[in-house]
Amino acid sequence: MNELTRRILFAIPAGALFLYLIWVGGIAFQALTAFIALMVLVEMLRMFRNLTYPAYSLLAILIAVVLWTFPYQPAWGIMTASAIFIIATLWALVNRSKTISNRWFITLFCGLYAPLGMLFFYLVRESGADEAGLWLSYTLILMIWGNDIFAYFGGRSFGKTPLAPKISPKKTWEGFWSGFAGAFIGLLIVYWIADPYPVSMIAALPMIALVSVFGPAGDLTASRLKRVTGIKDSSNLLPGHGGFLDRFDSLIICAPIVYIYIQWLI
Repeated sequence: MNELTRRILFAIPAGALFLYLIWVGGIAFQALTAFIALMVLVEMLRMFRNLTYPAYSLLAILIAVVLWTFPYQPAWGIMTASAIFIIATLWALVNRSKTISNRWFITLFCGLYAPLGMLFFYLVRESGADEAGLWLSYTLILMIWGNDIFAYFGGRSFGKTPLAPKISPKKTWEGFWSGFAGAFIGLLIVYWIADPYPVSMIAALPMIALVSVFGPAGDLTASRLKRVTGIKDSSNLLPGHGGFLDRFDSLIICAPIVYIYIQWLI
């Protein structure tokens, strides 16, 4: 069985389950996004163990937990967490130990990167009234999937000009531009299914550019992290797709950008 076949056989049922949990929403969807954030965080902590300055694993997980439970924290809990965060950061900045400073900032990156991105995806689902968040979440996901598929096949068919050869040699500008068409088709599918769609088509069109630019940026970020840490895939948990970071790298970057845009719309 070749790699593409494995990817497809896993992606169809996994994608269907993912879309179903978006439709369910509520606690089930919140648990899903939290689980993905945790799995990406664990993969990143494992990746950074290969570096001279690994993250403080327990502290990174604590940062993620505080971030996700922030809305439910009492005032004293928020103030305490904020004070500790500020003091630790200032201490790392002025500390003469390069090891401590580097490990703290790597810890911050690991603790915030995936949890913050997935939290924004949850907030997209919770946006607006009635089913607005549902359709906007579907739009974001189908645009990312469409962008990935068209970029992959467009790059394989027409790719000649490297996009970022030092980070990801197989990515091309031809694949990058092909991804715009896939994002547009993803938007059209949800716009056609939704009744009604929460915003006008004209207002939704800029999301094509946002996803088609920041999605590949998220992919390149993950590729850069893997290159720095000297690994090929973040893990082998998802057959044909590598790890959770490999699968959700685009969403982690796109979700905050799209959330900010749709808040301006609705």
